[in-house]
Amino acid sequence: MKKLAIAVTLSAGLGLGALTGVQAALPKPPAKTDAEKTAEAEKAAAAKAKEAEQNAKAQDRAVANYKKNKGIVEPKAAKASAATTSGKK
Repeated sequence: MKKLAIAVTLSAGLGLGALTGVQAALPKPPAKTDAEKTAEAEKAAAAKAKEAEQNAKAQDRAVANYKKNKGIVEPKAAKASAATTSGKK
């Protein structure tokens, strides 16, 4: 019975220690300077532009893949093929 009481006491102490460790407040980070803020804004703008470019390329590939697999003919190619068939008559 004495060993059980020791085990319960130790586990309760560990539990309370873990709880207080989780609740502890971390120190606030230092304030950013204007140079750091502008550098961060430039990085964000560059990342946004790169993402927009990649999105546009992906959309173009998706449209081309869709047209290729569905057999959709480009309007310029359709006019050219219609002109060649009408000339054969």
